[in-house]
Order: sequence, then structure tokens, then C-alpha cells
Amino acid sequence: MRKLFPLFSLVMLASLMLAACGTPVAATPVTVEVTRIVTAAAPATGAETATTTTTTGGETPTAEAPPVAGGERLQAVMDRGKVICGVHGTFQGFGFVDSAGNWTGFDVDFCRAWAAALFNDANAVEFRSLSAQERFTVLQSGEIDVLARNSTWTYTRDAELGLTFGPVTFYDGQAIMAKKDIVSDPTAGLDALEGANVCVQSGTTTELNLADQFRAAGVNYTPVVFEDQNAAFQAYDEGRCDAITSDRSQLATQGQAVLKNFADHVILDLVMSKEPLAPAVAQGDDKWADVIHWVVYGMIQAEELGITSENVDEFLTSEDPVVRRLLGVEGELGSKLGLSNDFIYRAIKLVGNYGEVYEHNLATFNIARGQNELWTKGGLMYAIPFR
Repeated sequence: MRKLFPLFSLVMLASLMLAACGTPVAATPVTVEVTRIVTAAAPATGAETATTTTTTGGETPTAEAPPVAGGERLQAVMDRGKVICGVHGTFQGFGFVDSAGNWTGFDVDFCRAWAAALFNDANAVEFRSLSAQERFTVLQSGEIDVLARNSTWTYTRDAELGLTFGPVTFYDGQAIMAKKDIVSDPTAGLDALEGANVCVQSGTTTELNLADQFRAAGVNYTPVVFEDQNAAFQAYDEGRCDAITSDRSQLATQGQAVLKNFADHVILDLVMSKEPLAPAVAQGDDKWADVIHWVVYGMIQAEELGITSENVDEFLTSEDPVVRRLLGVEGELGSKLGLSNDFIYRAIKLVGNYGEVYEHNLATFNIARGQNELWTKGGLMYAIPFR
């Protein structure tokens, strides 16, 4: 021990000298926090109480779904007896819940169609109202079964976020709405908005497209960023922005529903982006993704064949093999997905075909079908063959 003591002393002395010279034991990271100023406003009436709402009796559902292993989502949904569907909540025409808890909208009806196909009950669905910022995280965590919240299918969301997108249910494009005393001509270009303040929602492809398009056009502008689209529309209506940007469908529906005088505004003809809106599920659940896909295709195919919620029973006696396979009168198409063979019949009978869903939710806002027409009428809606 006496021989080791001098060595121990030298080690201790060296340690003290290093400490005196300021040599740290571990480097302390330096974090630079970048704060983004976001102007907020109160949510629309009825939306503030609708973070989680069901359509069955108004009972309070569980806060979140139990964990589901990859590839077992369909069975978990069947065992649960309802679909948990992530939607918007404050977007009239697509996903909206009023103060009484009643859900309406284009995306909402697709959620009901999936429930009808699975359970022969269009009300066997629990709706979760999600913000743009949280929607994909909630889907990835397994808290919802499917996301139907006017979300654009993009490369990054597909490849990096681990999502599987279903068929495009609505082809849209980003546009700009401005006050007529700023821009009166709908055919005007971005140069008419030189130096303008433009309201935009954060965490969306809309925000990125806005920056890209103005930079490419060489036009200076000031983005006024909001976490909530309702807050953006309110600020625009109050004159805090010269213009507002969003998908054309949202400008039309929200503009008519929210602005004091929609006639004082103009939506420019300029299309700033392609926005294919589609439902999404988590990757790794192929059977569940198949259900999401084929119910949508079945609704499109039904419109093409002239089958509606009103006349679908008449088609059960059809001799057309395409009709008979679609409605489950013959063949085993449903069983290949683990469903009843009449799963498309259920969706059509209880909710409607694609055209009915469109008409029911969007016709009142005078949104023309355009690209969302059937392929037989010059549109892009095309169902994969049922055979």
C-alpha cells in the first residue's frame, strides 16, 4: 500500500490540475431556441368542445385506443365494434361538428361508409377532431384507425412519416383569396399582391407552397402565420391580412360560412399547387389499408353504374356480373378482405355513392365537380375493377 500511495497521489494531483484548467467532464450542449410568433384566435362556435365525440348516443369514449400490433388493425377494429376516425372538426363541408355534437362533411361521410361496410351501421364510428399539427402524430401513435382530414398525399408524408394513403377522394389545388379593394380581377397574377400580408396556416403544405410560389414569381410578401385556420379567416375578415391562402375548396366553403360579406372578396383563378386529398392509415396494416381503399373504389364504381342509396336494392336482381360482384350477390370478393361479401352494398345503402356524398356536402357551397367528376365525364375519378 505504501508503494501505491505515491502513484495515487500523482493521479489525484493531475485531476486537480485539470479541473483548475477548466477541462469539463462532459460537454454541455448549447440549444438555440427559435420562436415563431403565431397569432391565435378563439375557435369557431361548437368546435371547442369537440376534441373527441361519438355519433352513438353522445357517451364519452375512451381517451385513446389501446395499442394495436402492426398488421392487426382490422381485427382490432372488428373486435372493438367501431372505427376511430381522425377528422377536421371546424371545416364546414368536409369535417364539421356543431354545438350539439352533430358531425357533417365530405370526409365524415367516408368514415361512416367504412363503418357501414364493416358493421352494417354507419354510426359505428368515433370521430376525433384533430389539428393540422397533430394529425399525423396521432395516426402514427395508433390513437386513431384512419385519418380523413383533408390531407394532401405527398412524397415526404408517404416515405418519411410511415403512412399509407388511400385513393384520392378529392382533387384540389391551392389558391388565394383577396379583398376586392386589393385585387378585383380574378385573372390577376401574384404580382398584384406585391407587398401584401397573406394569412396562412402553419404546419401545412399550404405554407410551403406559398413561399415557393412567391419566391419563384419574385414577389415580396409578408406571411401572417396561424396554427388554426379559423383564426386565419377571422384575422383576414378583420382586415389584418390583405389576402388568405388555402385549398380552393376551403376558401370557398369557409369563405361563405365565416366571412361577413363573401361578395367583397375574390378567389384568384391562379392554381398554386396540386393537392390530392386522401385518407391515410399507418404503414404495416395492409389488410386494413385494403378496406379503406376498396370501400372508396366501391363508392366511385357505384356512381359509374348508376347505383345510389335510393335504388341499390333494385340492382340486387341485376344480371350484370359487374353489378352482382360489386354488391356481393355473387362471388367472394368481401371474404378476401375478411368482410361480408355485401360490404359495398352496405356502404351504398347507408351512406351513398361518391356523387351522393359530394352533392350532399359540397353542392351547397357551389363547388363544381371539375376534376372530381367520373372519368367517363372528363374527370379523374376512376375505380379499380371489382373482379
